[in-house]
Amino acid sequence: MKAAAILEVDSLAFIEPSFAALTDPLYTDLLATDNGEEGRMLVDEHEEPIAVAFHEKSGWIGGSFLCRHPSVALIDAFEQVNGEIYQEDRAVWASAVREYFSLQLANDVPPAMEDLNPVRKGILTDVIAGVWGKGSGETCIDCGCGSGVGSLVLRELGYTPLSYDNDPALLSLGLAKGRLLPEETMCLDATQVAAYTGPVLRGIGIMMGEINTFSADMWHQIASGLFSVSKETLITVGTEPETHLIREWGAEAGRAVEVRESPGDAFYDHWVCVARADGPG
Repeated sequence: MKAAAILEVDSLAFIEPSFAALTDPLYTDLLATDNGEEGRMLVDEHEEPIAVAFHEKSGWIGGSFLCRHPSVALIDAFEQVNGEIYQEDRAVWASAVREYFSLQLANDVPPAMEDLNPVRKGILTDVIAGVWGKGSGETCIDCGCGSGVGSLVLRELGYTPLSYDNDPALLSLGLAKGRLLPEETMCLDATQVAAYTGPVLRGIGIMMGEINTFSADMWHQIASGLFSVSKETLITVGTEPETHLIREWGAEAGRAVEVRESPGDAFYDHWVCVARADGPG
C-alpha cells in the first residue's frame, strides 16, 4: 500500500532523502519548523506515533518515525494545526515506507549490469530448502541481497524476504528484474541494520566474503548485524577458513554454528554455516 494512501492524501513526499536517513533526528527538526496549514499523524496498533505529515503550498510533506522518535517540538507543531490522527499497523506502514524509497531509488539510480548466474538460483534453492524446507509466508532477512537472487529463491520457497544492501545500483537492478520487490527492500549499511528493523525468525547471508585480513572487521560487523535481526541464520562462504570466523562470530552472539559442505557450488556457496541459539539439531 502506498504511504500516501494510508494517510488518505493524493501524494506524499518524505522529508528524509533516503531510507538510510530514517534514523537521523535532523529531519525531525526540519519537519517541526515547516509552516504547515494542515497536519496528519499516523499511530500504530499500540497508539505510538509512526508518521507525521503537514500540508504546505507544495503539497504534503511527511516524516517516518519507525526508526526514531518524534520530538516535543514536532508534536506541538502538529497540535497547532489541529491535525487529524490515523491508525495503521506498524508492519503495514513499514512496508509502505520501504516501497516509497525503493521506487525512488529505482527511478534515480541506473541499474548495474546483469550479474546473475542462472545456475546459482538452483544451487541456493537446494541449500535453503535443505536446511529449512518450504515456508508459509514467514519473513526471512536477506543480508547483502545484491541484485536479489537469494530473495527470489526465498520467495519461491514460500518465505517473505526482507532484503537489504548498500549498493544502490545492484538494488536498482534487482528491482528492475523483479527479483527484489519495493516493499521488501532497504538500502542501508548492513552493519547498522538493527536500527531499521526488529528481529525475525530466520535470515540468510549468501556468498559472504571474501573474508581476509583486510576485510575481516567489516564482515564481522555485517555478520553481527545479521545475527542481531535473525534468530536462526544461514550463511554461505567460499572457503573453509571463513567458516571458522563465522563460528567465532556466531559464538560471540550466543549461537552454535553447524557447518556443512555444499557440493553443488565449488566457489560461492561451497560452505554452509547454520547458526542457531539452541545449537544444531
